Amino acid sequence: MPLDPPTASSAAPVWVPTDAEVTGSRLAAFVAGLMAAHPELDGLDVRDHDRLHAWSVARPEAFWAAVWRHVELVADERPGDDPWDAVLTGGARMVPPGDPGGPRWFPGARLNYAENLLRPHLGVADDDEALVWWTERGRERAVTWGGLRAQVAALAAALAADGVGPGDRVAGYLPNAPEAVVAMLAAASLGAVWSSCSPDFGAAGVVDRLGQIAPAVLVAGDAYRHGGRAHDVTGKVAEVCAQLPSLRRVVVVPYGAASGGATLGTASGAGAPITAWDDYLAPHAGAGPRFARLPFDHPLAVLYSSGTTGLPKGIVHGAGGTLLQHVKELALHTDLRAGDRLFYFTTCGWMMWNWLCSGLALGCTLVLYDGHPMQPDPLVLWRMAEAERVAVFGTSARYLALLEKEGARPAESFALGALRAVLSTGSPLAPESYDFVSDGVKPGVRLSSISGGTDIVSCFALGHPALPVWRGELQALGLGMAVDVLGEDGEPVRGAPGELVCTRPFPSMPVAFWNDPDGVRYRAAYFEHAPGVWRHGDWAELTAHASPHGGQTGLVIHGRSDATLNPGGVRIGTAELYRVVEQEPAVVEALAVEQVLGVGVDQTSRLVLFVRLRDGAALTPAMERGLRDRIRAALTPHHVPRFILAVPDLPRTRNGKLSEIAVRETVHGRPVRNLDALANPEALAHVRDHPRLRA
Repeated sequence: MPLDPPTASSAAPVWVPTDAEVTGSRLAAFVAGLMAAHPELDGLDVRDHDRLHAWSVARPEAFWAAVWRHVELVADERPGDDPWDAVLTGGARMVPPGDPGGPRWFPGARLNYAENLLRPHLGVADDDEALVWWTERGRERAVTWGGLRAQVAALAAALAADGVGPGDRVAGYLPNAPEAVVAMLAAASLGAVWSSCSPDFGAAGVVDRLGQIAPAVLVAGDAYRHGGRAHDVTGKVAEVCAQLPSLRRVVVVPYGAASGGATLGTASGAGAPITAWDDYLAPHAGAGPRFARLPFDHPLAVLYSSGTTGLPKGIVHGAGGTLLQHVKELALHTDLRAGDRLFYFTTCGWMMWNWLCSGLALGCTLVLYDGHPMQPDPLVLWRMAEAERVAVFGTSARYLALLEKEGARPAESFALGALRAVLSTGSPLAPESYDFVSDGVKPGVRLSSISGGTDIVSCFALGHPALPVWRGELQALGLGMAVDVLGEDGEPVRGAPGELVCTRPFPSMPVAFWNDPDGVRYRAAYFEHAPGVWRHGDWAELTAHASPHGGQTGLVIHGRSDATLNPGGVRIGTAELYRVVEQEPAVVEALAVEQVLGVGVDQTSRLVLFVRLRDGAALTPAMERGLRDRIRAALTPHHVPRFILAVPDLPRTRNGKLSEIAVRETVHGRPVRNLDALANPEALAHVRDHPRLRA
C-alpha cells in the first residue's frame, strides 16, 4: 500500500547553496564518477538526494566500493582491481554481524586505520600543522604532520616493546590534547584496541568502563583545564591504576598538576611501572612506522553507553567500518578536503572525538580544545575559530542555545571568512537556533544538525553541501543508511513521529559488545523492537521537500523514544516542549518527565517540567502562567505540565546531555544505578527532595 508523503515544511529555507557550492562540492565529483560507472544513474543531479540515497541503499556493494575508491583508502594490494573478496556477504538482512549468515563487510580486505590517517596528501607538507591545541588560556601548541608521524611511530615502538600487539587494549584517561590523538593512533597502528575516558570522570566511572576491557597500558594525564583553572587528577589516576590489575605500564602526560605527579610514585597499585610520556618515547625516537594490516572488521575501539541505567555497555567498533563510514560523512556530507581545519567541541569520552580524529584521513588539520566552552568568556571558541581559520565548526545544540541566551554574536566580533559550516549534535536543535546561527554566527554559513550515536560511531542523518537547510530539520538521510520511521503498529509512517529505525546493514554496525560472547546484550539493545530492523531509540519524523532538481527527504528528531511522554494517551517528544519553554529569556534549560501515580485501575500520571533559570531570576506565578499559555498555544493542552518546578541545576551525562532517564527514576523514588555516569549527580537531590512531587 503506498505511503502518504512525509511532512513538508512551508517556510523558506534558511540557507541555499550557490551554484558554485553545488558544482564544486566533493559530493558532485563523487556523483559524476558514479554516473560514469553506473549507467542506471545517468542524468543524476547531485541535488536529487532521494534518488541517490535510494540507489545507495539498494546497491550497497556498488555504493560502499565507490566510497572506498573515491577517498583512496590504503589496504593490501591483491590481484585484480580491488583489495577485497566481496563488498558484502550475508545479504541485506538486518541482523547482528555475529549471527550465523549475518552481514560481513569487505571480507579479504586488510587495512590499518592509523595508516590511513597518517598517509601523505597532495598539497599537505610534513611541516604543515596536523594538530592545533587550545585551552582556556589560548593556543598552547601545534604538532606538524611530520611530528605527528614521528610521535606515533615512537609510541608504537614503545608499546610493542611492552608486548602490546593486535587485540591488546590500550586505554586513555586524557584531556582532548595532542597526546590523546597520538596514543590512539599508536595503538591502532599495532592493531591494539583503543578506549578512552575524559579526566572529568570519577575514578569509579573509569573503572566501570576500562575495568571491563582489562587494558595492558594506560596513558593518563596528570591534570586538565576547566573553569579557569587546572584540576589535578593524579589522585584519581592512582585510584584507577590500583583497580586495573591487567596493567603492564602506566604512561603519564604532564599537563601541570599542582602535585607534580608526586602522588603517583614509580609503580601503580597493580604493580605496573609508571613512566613519564617523554621518557617513554625517548628511547624509540627515530623509529620507523609500523602498521599492522588486519581484517576489515578487526576491533579498533571500545566506546561505552551512557551507563545511567546500569553498568556502561562496551560497544566494539571495527577499524574498517569506522574508517569507511567516517570518510563518507566527512568528505561527502561535510565537504571536507585536504588542508581544511576541522573543529568539534568534544572530550575523549564522546564518540565525536573519534569522528573528529578521522578527519586526518582526508588531510584535515584538527583543532583540539580542552576546557569550558564559555570560559574565560562566551566567545572563546569563536576567537579560536578566527585565529585558526576553522572551516567546519562542530558543537552541541545546548551550546548554541546558551550562546544565544548570553547575547553573544560572533558575527559582530570576528572575521570568520574560512568558516563554511557549523555542525550541531548531542540533542535536537531548536528551529530558533537555525535563525541565530544564520544571523548571529555568520550570515551565509551552512548549519547542519547531525544525529547518530555511540552505537554506530557515526550518523543516520546529517548535512549535505548541495541542498537547502530548513529550520528544525536535519538536511539529509545518510547515504547508504536505510533509515525509516515506524509507527506503533511497526509499519512505516509518514506525516507523524515514530521510532527511528534502520532496515539494512551498514559498515559501522558494532562488531560486538564486550563480554557478550553469545550476542545476547547486542541483540537486546537494537533488534528486539521489531524483526529485521535496528531500533535506534530516537523519536523522529521524516520530512519532504521537492525542487526542480529532485527530492530532499530530511528528518526531525523529537527526542529519545525511551524518554517520550504519554500524558492522556498522547505520545509527546520532549524536544518540541523544550523548544517552546526555552524561548522564555529567564529559562536556561528545561527537562520534563511523566510522573506515574497509583497502580492498576487507579493509576494516573502527570507531566512535571523542571526549569533551570538564569542567575537572579525567580519562577513567579506570572512566569508560570506565561509558560503554560505559551505551551498551550504552540503545542497542545496535553503538553501543559501539571507542575513547573525551578531547580538550581539539572543532571547531565558526561557528554553534556540532560539525563531525562535519571530524573524519571528519581521522581519515582527508584535508584539511579550508575551515578558516576553523570557529570553532576548532586543535581538529582533537587529533584528527589522537591516537596511538590510528593503532593
